[in-house]
Amino acid sequence: MRIAVEGCAHGELEIIYETIRESEKVDGKKVDLLLCCGDFQATRNLSDLKCMAVPDKYKEMGTFYKYYSGEKVAPVLTIFVGGNHEASNHLQELAYGGWVAPNIYYLGYAGVVNVAGVRIAGLSGIFKGHDLRKGHYEFPPYSGESIRSAYHIRNLEIFRLKQLTGNIDVFMSHDWPCGITNYGNIKALLKKKPFFKNDIDSNNLGSPPAMELLKHHYPSHWFAAHLHCKFSALVPKEDDSSTVTKFLALDKCLPKRKFLQIVEIENDQSLPIKLSYDLEWLTVLFLTNHLLSIKSSSSYMPGPGHQGRWKYTPTDEEKEQMHHKLNYDLTVPLNFKESVSSYNPASSIGKVSQPNLVLNHQTTEFCEKLSIDDPFALLKISNCITEKNESSQSSSISTCTLSREIDSSASASYSVDEDEERDVMPSFVEDKTPSFQPRPVITPLKLPAAKSDSTICLDDSVELVQMDSSKSPRKIDAIKDDESSNVQTKDEPNVKKFKRRNQSIYTDTDCVT
Repeated sequence: MRIAVEGCAHGELEIIYETIRESEKVDGKKVDLLLCCGDFQATRNLSDLKCMAVPDKYKEMGTFYKYYSGEKVAPVLTIFVGGNHEASNHLQELAYGGWVAPNIYYLGYAGVVNVAGVRIAGLSGIFKGHDLRKGHYEFPPYSGESIRSAYHIRNLEIFRLKQLTGNIDVFMSHDWPCGITNYGNIKALLKKKPFFKNDIDSNNLGSPPAMELLKHHYPSHWFAAHLHCKFSALVPKEDDSSTVTKFLALDKCLPKRKFLQIVEIENDQSLPIKLSYDLEWLTVLFLTNHLLSIKSSSSYMPGPGHQGRWKYTPTDEEKEQMHHKLNYDLTVPLNFKESVSSYNPASSIGKVSQPNLVLNHQTTEFCEKLSIDDPFALLKISNCITEKNESSQSSSISTCTLSREIDSSASASYSVDEDEERDVMPSFVEDKTPSFQPRPVITPLKLPAAKSDSTICLDDSVELVQMDSSKSPRKIDAIKDDESSNVQTKDEPNVKKFKRRNQSIYTDTDCVT
């Protein structure tokens, strides 16, 4: 199977697909699959642009909306993970993955799919230690804080991915795994990016959870983006030198940049090039549904000291039960339809604001099949209760407080104290926590009443596709993330505030890439 790997797409789908077509003309070989490693920017309309954590001057519609509206159709099956320059409201609708347009599939917060016998896993977002243990509490319209935390990875997805067994052919992430530079040509990297040196020396470049996943699974290939440069590495398994992960990071879609590379991966020639669910992953989602949290406070994953089950690698019997639940059909349904209006360049533009929370029918159908919770549905329920109580009581009740009430039977959770938040880069092994009772699937009819008290090589020998600037349909402006401003948010009522020492380490410093 010929797979085109893209670094940061930044909404330039027309350029990416045209580059693939030019490559096919040159060598006469068809590309079967496109993998995009984040900053995809699936913006459907101007409201989606308001949900991107970038300065307004860099918010451009790009060309995705043409594929969303049906004006154009992706010429090759496309799979992508999210980055830190995304329309978070759109991607959060598809927490477990789904079609964002015909032939374009998002893997969700984390996901695993199969394409013609090739097993592909992915993790969306970037690492920030202070948000790792939080639940998925963010929803639109976002605050200045939540618009960024929405794309920060969570321990739930790391825990779920660790339950997988068997070989993973391809792993996709936006972040680089922390320490990956030790396995490649670091001198050449620093020549291109000398400002990486301090972070590399202090072991702060990249994502520690991503490296834990790499060394837990040692997938055959790992593709990433985010840092806007090409870098390749070979990571041998510590106790088996014959097992090696081939790592490749690529640049963003700009003229004369190394943003696209084509690799060949062995696949089952008897199977068609189409998406199928991974049975083990679906079973993991079902078994760990009770660990899902929509709270902004810390949630901990079960570990060896836990009283009760703390490993959720599915048994054969559990996988068989899931297979039976799905009528032995793992095909990803082609059930895309527009959930909001698409951008119309000809229409007049008035005042545009962030949208409200919208449920996506794909996620609703997926959750009903698996008997699991949709995080957005839980947030919508809690928000409706908040509005109802605010209209009938003199004192308002915060969404966070109600989320805690709704999720009272979830996995053990604690208030974040000063020592916990000071641990910006914690250990990512499973936490040892007290016992908990699994949470049933939440429905609106069963809610408690609210309380009023509140093939890649180091020598780059694999084919590299590099766009000629003369073929660029238009000038592409570099998109930069302005993370330097200090955003003040209102304190929630009845939440105790702690005076933190070394306040500077809590400042959001998302990479300006």
